[in-house]
Amino acid sequence: MEEYERLKAAINYHMNLYYNEDAPEISDFEYDEMMTRLKAMEKEHPEWVTPDSPTQKIGGETKREAGVNVTHRVPMLSIQDVFSEGEVREWIAKVMAVYPDATFSVEHKIDGLSMSLRYTDGKLTLAETRGNGLVGEDVTINALVIDDVKRELPVKGYLELRGEVYMTHEAFDRFNELQEDLGKKPAANPRNLAAGTLRQLDSRVTKERGLSFYVFNIQAAEGEGETLLPSHVAGMDQLEQWGVSTAPHFLCKNEEEVMEKIREIGENRGLYPYDIDGAVVKINETAYRSSFTAGSKYTDGHIAYKYPPEEKEVVIGEIEVDVGRTGKLTFRGRFKESVRLCGTNVLRATLHNIDYIHELGITEGCSCICRKQGEIIPAIIRVTKATGGTYPEPTVCPVCGAPLLHEEGETDIWCVNPSCPAQLVRTISYFAGKDAMDIKAFGPTYVKELTEKGFLKDCGDIYSLKEKKQELIDLGIMGREKNTEKILNAIEESKSQDSARVLTGLAIRNVGKTTAQEIMRHFDDLESLANADLETLTNIPDVGAVTAESIVRYFKDEGNQDLLNKLKEAGVNMKSDQTAAGSALAGLTIVVTGTLTQFGRDEITELIRKNGGKCTGSVSKKTDYLLAGENAGSKLEKAKSLGIPVINEEALMEMIKEK
Repeated sequence: MEEYERLKAAINYHMNLYYNEDAPEISDFEYDEMMTRLKAMEKEHPEWVTPDSPTQKIGGETKREAGVNVTHRVPMLSIQDVFSEGEVREWIAKVMAVYPDATFSVEHKIDGLSMSLRYTDGKLTLAETRGNGLVGEDVTINALVIDDVKRELPVKGYLELRGEVYMTHEAFDRFNELQEDLGKKPAANPRNLAAGTLRQLDSRVTKERGLSFYVFNIQAAEGEGETLLPSHVAGMDQLEQWGVSTAPHFLCKNEEEVMEKIREIGENRGLYPYDIDGAVVKINETAYRSSFTAGSKYTDGHIAYKYPPEEKEVVIGEIEVDVGRTGKLTFRGRFKESVRLCGTNVLRATLHNIDYIHELGITEGCSCICRKQGEIIPAIIRVTKATGGTYPEPTVCPVCGAPLLHEEGETDIWCVNPSCPAQLVRTISYFAGKDAMDIKAFGPTYVKELTEKGFLKDCGDIYSLKEKKQELIDLGIMGREKNTEKILNAIEESKSQDSARVLTGLAIRNVGKTTAQEIMRHFDDLESLANADLETLTNIPDVGAVTAESIVRYFKDEGNQDLLNKLKEAGVNMKSDQTAAGSALAGLTIVVTGTLTQFGRDEITELIRKNGGKCTGSVSKKTDYLLAGENAGSKLEKAKSLGIPVINEEALMEMIKEK
C-alpha cells in the first residue's frame, strides 16, 4: 500500500507538470510505464482505488488567468493507451466478435493540446481547451487567429468538433531562432510551446508564433450536421471538402490493414512536419462505439497505440568539454551530422560526466544511439560501434589551463581557478542575480560586454563602475544616461543586502541560497566564516564534509581573500543579520506552496527562517508541515499521501505567537 501511495503521488506530480505547467520532467514513455504499474496494482487491489487516483483523472486543471472557464457540453475524455501490437489485436478481436462488419480509422496522434470548437448555424461561437475533461478554458480569441480554424462552415444547426493544437517543426525552429537572436532561452519542445501559446492572453502572440490545428473527431451534431455522424471517416472526408484541416486518417477494413498502417506511420514518424507519439485506432461506425466503454476517463471505441521513444544512430565527431559557473566540467558529444529528433534538429548530446563516458565506451568516432531524455535533453544511451579506444580524462582546464580537481569517489571534475575566464561572466551574473545581490536590470548581457571590454575582472569590480560612469554612458554599454544611472543606483543599493546573499553570490561549490542562510545564522560576519575550520563548519546543520571542504578551500585562496577585502572596502555588508528572532519553529522543516494572501513567497520564507525553521522546496518524509495557499497543486497531494500536516497562514502565525 505504501508503494502504491508513493506511485500515485509521483504520477500526480508529473501530471501537473505536463497538463498544467507545460513543463514535463520525464518522457511520455517513462510516464506511461509508471501509469501501467499503477493500473496493475489497482487491478490486483480494486479496493485501493479512490477518486483522486491518476487512473480516474482525465487531464489537467483549468488556468484561470488564461480565460473564462467553460463547462463542456460533451466531456473531453482521454484515449486508452496500449503499448504492444498484441494489445491492439486483442482490442480489434473484441470489437469484431460483437460487430463482424466493423471497420476502423487509423490516425496520427499528434503531440499537442486538445481543443474543441462549437459552431451554431455554421458560425464559430466558442473554442475551449480540455482542462480536466469536464471544465476547460475559453480560448476563442486565440483560436480565431489560427489559420486552420474555420470561422464558418456550410451547415445549419449545432456542430462540435474536437481537435489538436500543435506547432510544426518549421514554426518551432523559427521561434527558437528568434529567441536565440534576442538572447533569450529557447523553448524545450513544440508541444510545450504550443500549449503555452494557446493559453496566454495576447492573441497577437498566438498569431506570430503560427500555431496549427487539425480536427480528429465530431463530438456532437444537431440539424444538418447529423449526416456527418454515422461514419467517422466519411464525416472527416466531408469536413475536408469544406476546407477543414483534419487529422491524417485511413480507413482499414480488418486487423491486418490496421496493423500495417500503424507500422507505416511509425516508420515514417521522422518525416512528418510535426511530432507524433502514437497512432489512434477508432471504430469507424460511431453507433458501435458505446458497446466498448473503457471507464469514465476514456472515450468509447478508441485506443491509442504508443510508439516507443524515438531514437537515432549518430557518430560522435568530437567530445566538447566546457566549464560551468561553479567550475564543474561538462561533456557533450558533437555529431558528425545533425539528426531530427522529437521535432528538433539535434547536433549535440549530453555525455553527463567522465564516468558515464567510460562506462558506455564513448570515444570520438564511435557510433551511438541518441534519445531525448524527458523528450527534451538529447543524451547518448548506448554505443553501437566502438572504436576500441578510451577517452582520456582531462587533467587541465580547457579554458584557463589550470590543474583540475577530481576527488576520489566523486564523479565530477572541477576547475578551481576563480579567475577562469569560462566562469567569469556566469559567476558575475550569478553574483548580481535574484538569489544573490539582486541588482535590478543588471543582466548577463551587460555583464558579458563589460567583462569583454575589461571593466569587470571579478565580482568586486561591479562596485567600481560608478567611477567610470561617463565612460560607460559614452560607450552606451548599459544604454543612455538614464538607464546607466538606474543600474548604478541599483548597484549601490545592493551593498546593504544581507550577508547571506553575498555568500550565495560568491558561488562556492555546494553553497546555494538556503545553505548560505543557514551558515550565516552561525557567524557574526563573513570574515568570521572565512576563518572557520572544518570542525566548526561540519557542526552546522545541512553542512557536510564536502561542503565544508569547499568553503575552507575557497577562503584559503589568496585571490578569493582579495575579493572579500575588495567587497568590504567597497562598502558591501559583511555583517550577519541571520540570527533567529525566535525559536517557535526551531527544528521544523516547512514547505510552502500555492498563492498566499498575507505574504509574498520571499517574505514567508524569511519569517520561517527568522523563527528558527527551515524552508525547503519539495515535500518529503522529512517535511514537518506543508503551508498551503490557493491552487496548491501536486505538493498538496504528495503531502496528504505522506500524512504530512497541512496548515494555512493563520495556523503558522498561531504557532509563532504561542512561543
